[in-house]
Amino acid sequence: MPKMKSNRSIAKRFRVTKKGKVKRYRAGGSHLNSHKRASRKRKLRKSGTIQGRQAVTYRRMLGGI
Repeated sequence: MPKMKSNRSIAKRFRVTKKGKVKRYRAGGSHLNSHKRASRKRKLRKSGTIQGRQAVTYRRMLGGI
């Protein structure tokens, strides 16, 4: 049986942690930052995780992990 291909667009945006959680970065921090508050930009630097059924779907798209 051939290897499973990972979805490349998902692979560029998400990572799987050692415990199997799907890690993501917050949207809106890459441009048009001059009018955003410093506290908002600080919060955008932090990563989050994907919850529930969507995490299962993304994990499968990342190569069947």
